[in-house]
Amino acid sequence: MTIFLSHGQTGGVNREAQRDSRAVRWSVMALSLGFLLLFILLPLIAVFIEALRRGIVPFLEAIAEPDALSAIRLTLLVAAISVPLNIVFGVVASWAIAKFEFRGKAFLITLIDLPFSVSPVISGLVYVLLFGAQGYLGPWLRENDIQIIFALPGIVLATVFVTFPFVARELIPLMQSQGTDEEEAAIMLGANGWQTFWKVTLPNVKWGLLYGVLLCNARAMGEFGAVSVVSGHIRGKTNTIPLHAEILYNEYNFVAAFAVASILALLALVTLVAKSVLEWRFGHELSTGGKH
Repeated sequence: MTIFLSHGQTGGVNREAQRDSRAVRWSVMALSLGFLLLFILLPLIAVFIEALRRGIVPFLEAIAEPDALSAIRLTLLVAAISVPLNIVFGVVASWAIAKFEFRGKAFLITLIDLPFSVSPVISGLVYVLLFGAQGYLGPWLRENDIQIIFALPGIVLATVFVTFPFVARELIPLMQSQGTDEEEAAIMLGANGWQTFWKVTLPNVKWGLLYGVLLCNARAMGEFGAVSVVSGHIRGKTNTIPLHAEILYNEYNFVAAFAVASILALLALVTLVAKSVLEWRFGHELSTGGKH
């Protein structure tokens, strides 16, 4: 059965389809904005409102308190150690996976994805099982006066574990999409392996690398579960910012807890802005063929 529509009928159908498409588009946008407002913006706003509820002086006093300063210093130190380690691992692993074929490649990819599927609390318990006083290596560590659990090394290990996929997972698909033509051309022109990496591979992935580092750093500073297990919650010594905020909240010191939490909220906002800038810059470079 064939149905013939006149030109006017066709135009009416098109206008109706456009109205439906516009309604769907605005509905989806309204739903997305409502979701962001309810689950992201309002909680962030609430953090700052609670932190400043008694004025700026209690807010500053909570941040300048010795235990808070110790938590801030420890958080920055852990990030300063774990992020560079993840940069090295992420770049090397992604380079090997994207540019070479070798036995065990699939297994390496599985290991990289492991922290995404394992609870951070479980990873912390694994380190306690290995390096704790009653763990497999505990007696040997105690005899040699080496402390990992309830100390900085344990916190760094736990942070490295939960954050090491971020850099690699940003670089692997990027390197795979770029192929190996440029590296092969550089080698044919006489460059060695390191020269090819520094002059060809690394410049081509610099924006993806920065993006991965940004996400890795944000997760390192905000990690709670794994660090909570291995830190021991020693106030003024092994508490990071999230752990210190939890202790203050459990003590019903809400203003101080939200004041400390506002530091992480500010970090989240800075990360969001930097993420948007990197996405724009990376997209602009791709659209211009990497000429800038």
